[in-house]
Amino acid sequence: MQPLEIFDSLKGAFAEGELAFWHQAPSDPYVTVAPARLSDLCRVIRDRSDLSFDYLRCLSAVDLTERLAVVYHLFSLKLRHSLVLKVFLDRNVPEVASVQDIWSAANWYEREAFDLMGITFIGHPDLARIMMPRDWVGHPLRKDYAQPTDYHGIPTVRPGNAGGSDA
Repeated sequence: MQPLEIFDSLKGAFAEGELAFWHQAPSDPYVTVAPARLSDLCRVIRDRSDLSFDYLRCLSAVDLTERLAVVYHLFSLKLRHSLVLKVFLDRNVPEVASVQDIWSAANWYEREAFDLMGITFIGHPDLARIMMPRDWVGHPLRKDYAQPTDYHGIPTVRPGNAGGSDA
């Protein structure tokens, strides 16, 4: 099934405005879902036999300046089709339901998005930092992140590189 066919088969089960289909080449086509309906949609696309999305390939977070997005790349091993889902979140209160109980691979992906982007995945069993120290302040992949000059007396910026970039 192609992404538009998948979207068409789903839209009747959701209220107006809860789902949308987008395709702007060269990007992959994707379906957006209202954050409040993410869990419902994910269970439907995993459990319906004509969809069978049993594999979460990747979950990532994107800072779009005015809001944050969580992107889910899904695949059906049985039916050999794929789908990209996106959820847009308020950057000041970025919260969405965890999907780790639907696809266990989401566990570490969600922890990474929490750690580096500050997104809270409601219902996650252990939403804790996974890359940065537990007492680190801020979320380093956010566009508005201000890198500290030191961490417990250890410099975080290389000498002669005040901007913090390696370039």
